[in-house]
Amino acid sequence: MNILRWTMQGLLLLTSLFLTLLILLHKGRGGGLSDMFGGGAGTMGSSGVAERNLNRFTIATGRLWAFVIVVLGILQRFGY
Repeated sequence: MNILRWTMQGLLLLTSLFLTLLILLHKGRGGGLSDMFGGGAGTMGSSGVAERNLNRFTIATGRLWAFVIVVLGILQRFGY
């Protein structure tokens, strides 16, 4: 079971970093980090689709991140 715990901790690290990157790419009120890299230069139609896809990836990554935290909590609770 030690391998499961190490795998979950590694997955937690990767999802945490990826989730941080995805959140920083979102466009806020005054623009975001995505504008710095040319994300705001597109047309309105393409940026809308891109923003929806970014939202989907962010939500999916957030759910995976939360799932890994719950699994790690269960493993710690039962002494694995």
